Amino acid sequence: MKAPLPGQQERPGLGRRARSLGMRALRVELRIYESLGRAITRRPRVPRGDRGFHYHRPVLTVMIVFIVLSAVEIPIIDAIVHQWLPVRIAFLALGIWGLTWMLGFLCAFFTRPHVVGAEGVTVREGLETELRLPWAEIASVRFLEQRSAKIAGEEKPPKVFDEEGRRVMAIRVANETNLEIEFERPIRLLLPGLPPRGGAHECEMLRFWADDPRGFLDEVRRHM
Repeated sequence: MKAPLPGQQERPGLGRRARSLGMRALRVELRIYESLGRAITRRPRVPRGDRGFHYHRPVLTVMIVFIVLSAVEIPIIDAIVHQWLPVRIAFLALGIWGLTWMLGFLCAFFTRPHVVGAEGVTVREGLETELRLPWAEIASVRFLEQRSAKIAGEEKPPKVFDEEGRRVMAIRVANETNLEIEFERPIRLLLPGLPPRGGAHECEMLRFWADDPRGFLDEVRRHM
């Protein structure tokens, strides 16, 4: 029996949601600095002998624009509030933190890539999502023509949905996917957060984006 679709699961209480949000915020903050450190030392989270594949291309330009604007914003606001020292210090600290956060988020795309290796495939997204898929669970991996999930009137399509009677999870970058993994049997995949959008979902297929899908498939063939 399939697990309910997002929106059909029982929603957790306010207290549980607040605790989950707090833990996620802390985890994200720590991974921002971890990503910066790994970028500086050039140590991406790729086990020795495995190969990483990036997924930043669809969002790179937008992220660079945000980083530049965050950097420009700091001296402009400082010039506006320079007469009020406490306000100036507060805005300066906030601006530096925001710029650091944006840089760390960008670094996460490079230091937390998808991985293909001896143990299986790891599909990641940004700072939180990490799906480890052993080879024994994978039936096939195939290339999809670039597929957009953007629907008129729907800003954020669901990550888990039914398609032709099958449960699919889509880890999109800028609403795009270009690879699909089909499992031998339905398996439970864990998304960040709580139900209905987060938590465990039993899925039969996984779609995601890689900047080099052909290279990804070539590496998969070496192990399957």
